[in-house]
Order: sequence, then structure tokens, then C-alpha cells
Amino acid sequence: MNTARILNCNHSDFLQILADIEDFWGSNRTLSYHHPMFFNEFGNTAFVIKNDEKVIAYLFGFLSQTEHTGYVHLVGVRQTHQNKGLGKTLYNHFIAYLKSIGIYNLKAITTPTNEKSIHFHLAMGMQMTGIENEYGIKVIKDYSGLGQHRVVFKKKLD
Repeated sequence: MNTARILNCNHSDFLQILADIEDFWGSNRTLSYHHPMFFNEFGNTAFVIKNDEKVIAYLFGFLSQTEHTGYVHLVGVRQTHQNKGLGKTLYNHFIAYLKSIGIYNLKAITTPTNEKSIHFHLAMGMQMTGIENEYGIKVIKDYSGLGQHRVVFKKKLD
């Protein structure tokens, strides 16, 4: 049977994501951001959408320990399944989880050059924080280390 469903990420899902990383991201540039703690330690906020046994999209999130906020670390969709609303579906699933436990703030980051991610997060109703750079993109300077400026998105959840 060919059915897509949202589940919590497990070890075999995680290994599948790692093995197919280029199918999600077009390269292996994000591989170092995929750590097993996202399903081992934050498993209740690590979600996959599977079609039969194949992971077609995933979101790794967690609850911030410094703010009353849900944080999306990664959201990935296989290239063959992009532009079908799966990323939005995962975000909405995470948001519903946050609301169910009384958290009404959402946060995510991306690089200032990742136009696709910036457009996605703005379309999700998130707001950029920080100071505009020379390209008009709001960034927080040195957010991820010296010279590693990031776009930090925030959203109040209704």
C-alpha cells in the first residue's frame, strides 16, 4: 500500500536519511548537522513523512533550554517530492505539538545565501530578526561563530 504518514524518526529512518542525504539536499553539505541526538534525545520532536518504508521528508526540532521556544534544526524533503507541501506539513505538525504542551514561540535559522530557505520560512509566516546586510537580508552577525552570520527566524504561534 502506498500511503504517506508522519511518524517519529527512529534509528533506521535516521540511517536512511544519512545514506540518501544528497537526495534531500542536492549535496552532502548538511551532513555534519545530522546528529543522532535528534532522534535519540529529542525523539518526540523528530518527525518523518514516509511513503511505505521510504522517508520522503523529515524535520528535526527540539525544545529550547534557554527560551520557551520550539526550534527547528533541519527540515529536508527529497528533491522528487519538493514543492508538494511536505515541509509545511511537518512544520504544522511540529507547531501542533508545541501548542499541545503550551509553547507558543517558534524559531529557525538559515544562512543568508539560502534563498530557498528564506522564502520558505517567510511563506510560513516567520519573521527575520537582526540587522539588514548589504543585500537587504536581516542577519545576526557571528550567530554561528566568527564571520558566520545567520538569518534567525521567529514566529509567535496563535
